[in-house]
Amino acid sequence: MGRPKAGLAWHGSTFLYRTAALLGRTVDGPVVVVAAPGQTLPELPAGVAVVEDPVEGLGPMQGVAAGLAAVADRSDTAFVCSTDMPFLHPAFVRRVLRGLNDTKADMLLPFARGFRQPLAAGYRTSLAELITKLIGEGDLRPGMLVKHCEVAQLDDAQLLDDSALKRLDPDLESVLNINTPEDYDAARNRPSPTVTVERFGALAGQGGHRPVDIQAATLGAAAERVGLELNRHVVAAVNGDQVTRDAKLPLVAGDSVAFLSADAGG
Repeated sequence: MGRPKAGLAWHGSTFLYRTAALLGRTVDGPVVVVAAPGQTLPELPAGVAVVEDPVEGLGPMQGVAAGLAAVADRSDTAFVCSTDMPFLHPAFVRRVLRGLNDTKADMLLPFARGFRQPLAAGYRTSLAELITKLIGEGDLRPGMLVKHCEVAQLDDAQLLDDSALKRLDPDLESVLNINTPEDYDAARNRPSPTVTVERFGALAGQGGHRPVDIQAATLGAAAERVGLELNRHVVAAVNGDQVTRDAKLPLVAGDSVAFLSADAGG
């Protein structure tokens, strides 16, 4: 690409913001971004932690080890991904983590769209020590773990036995990454996902709170499409639980957004 992918613009924020915020709304545990030594990162969602990769130039698995070690005291498992997958869907993340939890394997490695996906996979956080050892021995390849620990794989059909993933990401575009300017342009030219929006209380207007389907890639775009502005008077509940005013919060196919008045008695 000729420039860091983390800072590539994406619907009013960046690839990194989108990925971190999407994981934040998907997993129960902490979200950690691993930065290269001295790397300046673009804006991150509130609550996302940053860990510095201790050694520059050792490839993605060094970053994986640093990230796993950073959360090992709070979680036994983690979903690990790169920042350049702008169509990553929460249903894919949940399917991978459920697959890992259903096995005794150390790693759940999707074999999706014809390729192994070590940077869209589930890991036991205890693997940090093994990865660090292998890197110290000179083995830097992302696929190195397959030979040194117990790995479970899920192919396309097995991934899509999850009804939610089959409905919301049937082509497994979650694992599509951006490697060239042409990839980037094609990704930006795609239509935004279809989401369902409702307005309640004082925001409903004459049309009441009837749900409408719109196309919007972020919460702010969804608000704008229905004539609202996310401010101290308006909040949104995404899928009935996450209440937020983050206009940059990514939305995905199948999301439901309820806009509510934040004023007392509204």
